[in-house]
Amino acid sequence: MRNIHFCLASPGPVWILAAVLAGTFCPAAERAAAPAAAPNILFAIADDWSFPHAGAYGCGWVKTPAFDRVAREGLLFKNAYTPNAKCAPSRSCILTGRNSWQLKAAANHVCYFPVEFKTYAEALEENGYFTGFTAKGWGPGSARTAEDKPRPLLGRAFNKRAAPPPAKGINNNDYAANFDDFLDAAPKGRPWCFWYGSTEPHRAYEYGSGAAKGGKKLSDLDQVPGYWPDNEVVRNDLLDYAFEVEHFDRHLGRMLDSLEKRGLLDNTLVIVTADNGMPFPRAKGNQYEISSHMPLAAMWKKGINQPGRVLEDYVSFVDFAPTFVEVAGLKWEQTGLQPAAGRSLLPVFQSDKSGQADPARDHVLLGQERHDVGRPNDWGYPIRGIIKGGFLYLHNFEPSRWPACNPETGYLNCDGSPTKTEVLKTRAIAGQKHYWENSFGKRPPEELYQLKRDPDCLNNLAGHTDYEKQQRQLKEQLFAELKAQGDLRMSGQGQVYEQYPYAEPERRNFYEKFMRGEKVKAGWVNDSDFEKAPVE
Repeated sequence: MRNIHFCLASPGPVWILAAVLAGTFCPAAERAAAPAAAPNILFAIADDWSFPHAGAYGCGWVKTPAFDRVAREGLLFKNAYTPNAKCAPSRSCILTGRNSWQLKAAANHVCYFPVEFKTYAEALEENGYFTGFTAKGWGPGSARTAEDKPRPLLGRAFNKRAAPPPAKGINNNDYAANFDDFLDAAPKGRPWCFWYGSTEPHRAYEYGSGAAKGGKKLSDLDQVPGYWPDNEVVRNDLLDYAFEVEHFDRHLGRMLDSLEKRGLLDNTLVIVTADNGMPFPRAKGNQYEISSHMPLAAMWKKGINQPGRVLEDYVSFVDFAPTFVEVAGLKWEQTGLQPAAGRSLLPVFQSDKSGQADPARDHVLLGQERHDVGRPNDWGYPIRGIIKGGFLYLHNFEPSRWPACNPETGYLNCDGSPTKTEVLKTRAIAGQKHYWENSFGKRPPEELYQLKRDPDCLNNLAGHTDYEKQQRQLKEQLFAELKAQGDLRMSGQGQVYEQYPYAEPERRNFYEKFMRGEKVKAGWVNDSDFEKAPVE
């Protein structure tokens, strides 16, 4: 199994004991019966996979037949976004239906999940569903009850089955076999909700596996994004990423086949997506297009009208929990979940329109607080943003800070990788420093990008007279919606997010410990990532 710094479900003892304790979290005597026609739910979430890297979107160097089937026999969404492009906060948004700035400590990565926020899986379990997950659920972080007991946020864990992985960096969890164990355990006549949490394509990769084991060629890539150097190392890294995406997809295909053989596929809502963008510089851990724009397909043969539609509607991850609650036949108010920021996708499922099915779905909000440690005082890099009308507007609240964490502590908010190493080298190469600046350099207070012309988000239009109107309108709408949602950044209390403790005490105050010469490990970056001399 890969050596990575997050846990595969609820971290620490939560993951270890989830299978034991999940059944006791909601006693059977307190569990209501689900509606007779309530669908099963399979939520398949890859770990660090960006739009548009799937065959259904026309990407030729990533083969995803299972995702493509879900899109073909259901719906393909072209504008799905995570509100926060990092593992734990993204998953917190999915589980609660709330944006990360509405989740107290869960605005942050590696947090203590607040006890007052119920998850949709807990609500479904209380209302007649059988719930479970395999591999990575919520995390990294710590989730415990008010009685300080491990809290299984997604139900019972199914992780017993293993299989030899096709490459060294890939998890040995036999996801599909564990899903079969879940189906075998599901009580007859009771709907179920399962979270398939692959750990692919998260780092680390077996370098060269995409070519050597996946049969891929460097020439398969039609282009390399403009923020990375186009060379053999970077292209190999991208092919290795593709190979891991395909591993996720193969297990998804096996799950679909199993459902079909069991006669369960027709009344199962299948959602396929990822938590955040690819684990490369300027992608995961940022709020750019490659960071936040996610693949999304949905299939439900008994519940989706006019399958095969391709939709332009904007979808936020905060829409998933309201969707699951509504298709289960429940009212949000009866679940005990905190008020949602998202809206159910059921009207889109029931529509017969392609393109823009719901005109009100015309924008999404983005943001982040602390991701990884590595700055003084464990500070974050607070951002809020909005995508609307073809523009991405970002507001950086602390532009004096390093966006990927401090250079001397290894740029910890960017996973170590061959591409990261290549980009870091360019800082000292004449004519190539712009690659380093785009991924690791400090940023202005405001950024504005026209996404159709500039999907790489390299031409900042903020401050240009031709775009003053768009910049002003987007900022006004963003701030108005954030205020309505109770975002503490809007009331001058943003420091509250930064005061929530990092949930791994040994890495807390990483910057100060490292600068004092203490040995503190960050296993997700390379030793060469740490800058030895001051960086301006």
